[in-house]
Amino acid sequence: MTEKEKMLRRMLYDANYDEELLAERMRAKDLCYTFNQLRPSEAAEQERILRSLLGKTGASFSILPPFWCDYGYNIEIGDHFFANHNCVILDSNKVVFGDNVFIAPNCGFYTAGHPIDVGLRNQGLEYAYPITVGHDVWIGAGVQVMPGVTIGSNVVIGGGSVVVHDIPDNVVAVGNPCRPVRPITAADAALYGAGGI
Repeated sequence: MTEKEKMLRRMLYDANYDEELLAERMRAKDLCYTFNQLRPSEAAEQERILRSLLGKTGASFSILPPFWCDYGYNIEIGDHFFANHNCVILDSNKVVFGDNVFIAPNCGFYTAGHPIDVGLRNQGLEYAYPITVGHDVWIGAGVQVMPGVTIGSNVVIGGGSVVVHDIPDNVVAVGNPCRPVRPITAADAALYGAGGI
């Protein structure tokens, strides 16, 4: 089994010397670098680079530089996806976003982790567990999403949260570790009607 096969099967693997993985990471880093150097007015070229980098993109999306990822091909984004500045996605395994996902600045999505055991860790071994984000999700500034997490649909993750456990549908969740604090209800929509808040 190759190191890439191990990586995608959630097994311990060594990405440090594997020529295939090194080349794929270099390609992704070069594309991210080029994307990050473009002027904001060069939107068409930015989109072209992202469509060649990412595994799947929706019809409309926006990612503001700087943006960094490890491989790119493991990232899938739905329609009307938006990621603000300084988004980092370590996509050693799948990272899938649904439709209408909004990500505030300085957020990270990390499929990669390292063994707690020092002997294994010092051998350069790591693992990668997928991350899934549902539809209609708003992720606040500075949120960090850890390996293996699923965030449901119609969810708001409060700024600064560290998401280490799955989050169910239809909740506001916040904290370190991030936890649901209340359901999202019809009262939340009424809050912005007739004069705002």
